[in-house]
Amino acid sequence: MSPSTSKQLDRLADTLRRTVDADRVVTSGPDYDAGATVWNGAVPHRPGVIVRCTGPADARAAVLAAQEFGLPLSVRGGGHDWAGRALTDGGVTVDLSGLRHVQVDPAAAVAQVAGGATAADLVTAAQPFGMTAAAGTAGAAGMVGQSLGGGYGPLSGRFGLALDNVLSADVVLPDGSLVTTDAEQEPDLFWALRGGGGNFGLVTAMRVRLHAVPTLLSGTILFPWTQAATVLARLEEFVPDGPDELTVQCGILDGPEGAPVVFVAPTWSGDDARAGERALAQLQALGEPLVARLCPTSMPDLLAGTDARFPFGRHVEIRPRIVAALDSSVRAALHDAGNALTSPLSAVSLHSLHGAAARVPATATAFANRTPHLTAEAIAVWEPGDAREHEHRAWARSLSAALRPAALPGGCPDLLGPDETEQVAHAYGLNAERLLAAKRRFDPDDVFRATSLPTRPGTPPDRAPEAGSSVNRS
Repeated sequence: MSPSTSKQLDRLADTLRRTVDADRVVTSGPDYDAGATVWNGAVPHRPGVIVRCTGPADARAAVLAAQEFGLPLSVRGGGHDWAGRALTDGGVTVDLSGLRHVQVDPAAAVAQVAGGATAADLVTAAQPFGMTAAAGTAGAAGMVGQSLGGGYGPLSGRFGLALDNVLSADVVLPDGSLVTTDAEQEPDLFWALRGGGGNFGLVTAMRVRLHAVPTLLSGTILFPWTQAATVLARLEEFVPDGPDELTVQCGILDGPEGAPVVFVAPTWSGDDARAGERALAQLQALGEPLVARLCPTSMPDLLAGTDARFPFGRHVEIRPRIVAALDSSVRAALHDAGNALTSPLSAVSLHSLHGAAARVPATATAFANRTPHLTAEAIAVWEPGDAREHEHRAWARSLSAALRPAALPGGCPDLLGPDETEQVAHAYGLNAERLLAAKRRFDPDDVFRATSLPTRPGTPPDRAPEAGSSVNRS
């Protein structure tokens, strides 16, 4: 950091301490280290100043100060974005992670969710009322972030994506104004946030729809690698098709014997438990399982399982592709990836968009891809200090390249890395023009840079936000 930049940060910190409690504007120490720690331990970014917010007023002060001093801005919620966009290197990070309260209104089936609350915070708060929320698959991920970017999860088939269940959002805009947006108030902003992410303002809280689901049937089935070709072929009839109540996640893991396995993780959310048992039995009969653990469960327990598999601190690179189905070319690419696994911690995970999520009109939210599909994530994971880091990264990129011929245009914007301009160019489809119009209206100076936006439909963006200089939603 240059001496001039250091002085600039000192002046900014002093300015903020006049409007925010001084002990919440940190540049070093334990509180700074906690705010600068994110899920992906490979992220090296070190913010110049971290503002640990207690509410919207603190967030507003940070947004205005960053602009006054000409410094980049980011927002940390759950800190789960793999590319590290929760942190801005040498700039201002607005840390919402202390704002984790959730207020449940069971009569209205609605929850008020603070900007730093995780998916686990939300579903745990709803559980005593026999209710739950459409969330992603990781409990540690910020609920606001996944609800702005997409939110594929175990209830997507029945209740839609996480973003489909957002009822309103409280937002700090670049000019410091505080607005509440919903279908009637600032509808263009509400439309853009749901899929366009944090590119328009800073969401300090939101209201989400809850659902009465007293019991889920779920679990994991592991099939030996020798059966991979057969199991993957038979899975094609279940993903991304199948009843709304059944959402199936599947993919490849390193198995208990040190060899790859095919995993199938179904979740039945319907009221007819017997129908759920039959559906799960069909999946178990895809082959001869090594392990089959299927039983009644809850959303908190489901999400905790993902967190245990992918804890904070390991090094990660994720390369996603969207495919229409598990056709022969996709299965071949997956089979090759399983044979080539470089780390026992890595995985391939396929998330299904079907049912209720696929019936939302493509223009209803900024999230445009409502054709039934699978989002395939190549998740390279390794321990800090692993000398084979480049091999692990190459493995993830190799699978992405192998899936490219069969892939649909675009991708889930909040999963795409800052260098994946080809996919970014098509990520919003016919919604791109309207999304860019919202950007020009609400953030013309590009203060908030959560994910890359194309300059116009079908063209690469002028610039992708560099990891560490963008506003994160999770």
